[in-house]
Amino acid sequence: MPATVDHDVRRREVAEAVWRVLADTGFAGLSLRAVAREMGATTGLLTHYFASKRELVGHALEVVHDRTAPRMQEVETADRGVAGLRVRLRAVLVDGEEATVLSKVWVGFWDLALADAELGLAEAARYERWRDRLRPLVDEAIAAGELAADRDRETVVDLLTACTHGLVVQALFDPERFPATRQYAVLEELLTALS
Repeated sequence: MPATVDHDVRRREVAEAVWRVLADTGFAGLSLRAVAREMGATTGLLTHYFASKRELVGHALEVVHDRTAPRMQEVETADRGVAGLRVRLRAVLVDGEEATVLSKVWVGFWDLALADAELGLAEAARYERWRDRLRPLVDEAIAAGELAADRDRETVVDLLTACTHGLVVQALFDPERFPATRQYAVLEELLTALS
């Protein structure tokens, strides 16, 4: 009689193996074979859950979102205006081991998203959701006089997004030059320049 398999447990095992592969190799090294090897299983076992690499990538994105969500949820109840912007923007910077791994995985995903129209649209939508989180805070900061009244909201949101994600890339490539304290200082300079 075949052993009973708890599919929820197995999916969690797969998710953890996917995360370990992503943390080690990024999306470039993600494959059914790599995940199976990480689990000590066969690729045949994984094909019961994923019919293709595309399905595996979709699952990997869910895993990354699950890993990112707690960090983002912590800041959703943060202050408003510039103080709220500061907290939310710092949350995407590279300020620890977990943030480093998450950032490496996201930057690695950009390569896939640039080569795949469907993934590219999904990534563009993710950036739009991020900007949606910043817009009300920028509006509040402008209304409160914390940011210059003549600032265009969309330009401010784009500057903040470009700067923070640029800092992430710099911190990944040159962590000695861009430790968390340096990233925070650059962010403060930008917020001051916009005020």
